[in-house]
Amino acid sequence: MDPASDARRIAAGPTPSQLAGKHAAAPAPHSTPQDPGTTAPMDEPPFDPLRLCIFATIALLGWLAGPVALAVFAGLGFVGYWKARRRGLTRSKCFLRDTRLVLAYLGALLAAGTYGIYVMAGQIFGV
Repeated sequence: MDPASDARRIAAGPTPSQLAGKHAAAPAPHSTPQDPGTTAPMDEPPFDPLRLCIFATIALLGWLAGPVALAVFAGLGFVGYWKARRRGLTRSKCFLRDTRLVLAYLGALLAAGTYGIYVMAGQIFGV
């Protein structure tokens, strides 16, 4: 094909805005732009490891407050799961899955935290 026939073929076809309108709704999977050095397409937001930040903050509070933090967080979790179970939740996204197991786990943590507070108070106040 010569350049003149290419120009006529292109001129007879749809305008660039019509092409963009067709393909903007459903881009081809192989034509998704990517950020160099990554495997994730640029139109998808990158993974946000927010939970890891939350875990680190809870670990810091646990380190600073010791058994008090353990008792508080376990108590909050126990009350939350207790209310959810009373409302009908039987399966959880927690690793333990069954809410009865989660309640038993949180109850054991609450007992451990309470015992730790007792031991810590005994050391501080000589009781």
